[in-house]
Amino acid sequence: MGRIGRVLAALAALLGAVDAAAEGKVYSLGVLSQRSAVLTAQYWNPILDYVTRKTGVTLQLKITRTAPESNAAIARGEYDFVYSNTIFLPATSAQGYRVILRPAAESITGQIVTLEDSPVTSVADLRGKAVGFPSRAAFVGYALPMDHLLRRGIEVTAVFGGNQEGIMGQLKAGKVVAAGVNNQVMRDFAVRENLRYRVIWESPPYHNLPISVHPRVPATVSGLVREALAEMEIDAEGAKILAVSAKVIQQKAPYGFQHAGPNDYQNYLDFYRTTLVKDIE
Repeated sequence: MGRIGRVLAALAALLGAVDAAAEGKVYSLGVLSQRSAVLTAQYWNPILDYVTRKTGVTLQLKITRTAPESNAAIARGEYDFVYSNTIFLPATSAQGYRVILRPAAESITGQIVTLEDSPVTSVADLRGKAVGFPSRAAFVGYALPMDHLLRRGIEVTAVFGGNQEGIMGQLKAGKVVAAGVNNQVMRDFAVRENLRYRVIWESPPYHNLPISVHPRVPATVSGLVREALAEMEIDAEGAKILAVSAKVIQQKAPYGFQHAGPNDYQNYLDFYRTTLVKDIE
């Protein structure tokens, strides 16, 4: 893009920001329930405040108590923007949320984990035992590990904890012998809680939770939000905010977000077409 093109693009962005601010509309960002509401707010609110100040688009965090409640809100189209990988479910995909960003962090995997001193050393040892999962809405924490168990013919008693860290707390307390988890959330939780655990199964990698936008959001607004988040890590103030937010949850670098589209998440759609799990919420 030449100098004139860059000037025009900057002017268009500025005018769009002015329009968004002038209309006084508040746009919601729904975040999938993985951690406690307090940790989620401590992580996201500084990021949303930064984007609001940079673009003039006012963003407001929306959190539900559990992942199924988050999915129900997505299915009703309540969020303008959403940070969740459950938009690909048949029950939620009809709203047409479109992927615009993904985290710069490494891909995520589903894991089945036990405490380090547990006598359980393989998934075969789980037959007939109580195994914890965040909820039936969790992709890497429930759908992936349960699909693996079903394909191995291993029946377990499923116990649900409401969200990722809820079931990790039950694992720590010994209420379940193993848990299906998101590898990154489990790693961060273990650091904060000084918990030692063992991975007995792990899925292939999937891109981390995307940020998507509802079709009703004007293209100018979604474009401003997308670019502000994508450029946050290379802006001095933005990079500092990302680092501070990451420290809250013990998140490892790299931080921030990068451009993405639906094709980056094709393996989610492929999984849902072939999975043996029939009770995903």
